[in-house]
Amino acid sequence: MSKKDNKFCARAKRIKRIRKKITGTPVCPRMRVYRSNQHIYVQIIDDTKQNTLVSISTQDKEFDNNGLKGKCEQAERVGELIASRAQAAGIKRVVFDRGGNLYHGRVKSLSDGARKGGLKF
Repeated sequence: MSKKDNKFCARAKRIKRIRKKITGTPVCPRMRVYRSNQHIYVQIIDDTKQNTLVSISTQDKEFDNNGLKGKCEQAERVGELIASRAQAAGIKRVVFDRGGNLYHGRVKSLSDGARKGGLKF
């Protein structure tokens, strides 16, 4: 097994371990973060009906990265936008799912932006 395969297996284990404990309900849905090298994606998911209620990413048409210097600033802006979309859909409280990533850097910036936008978790 190569080092790269081992890294992906470890991340898959972390995701499974987190998902055992975290589920989204209609009252308090799950906010899932996916972080790639260039972009960051966020979905708010109701696990009982298995559908996505709200989503946004740095590739979205509504997202404008003019004036933003780095990926952390972009992630914070995505957090603010997901909070505004969630409030428009009537969602005030979510459960945060970091998707196997460490809670620092872009993931932390995104959650800070969502909190600044008015989401509670």
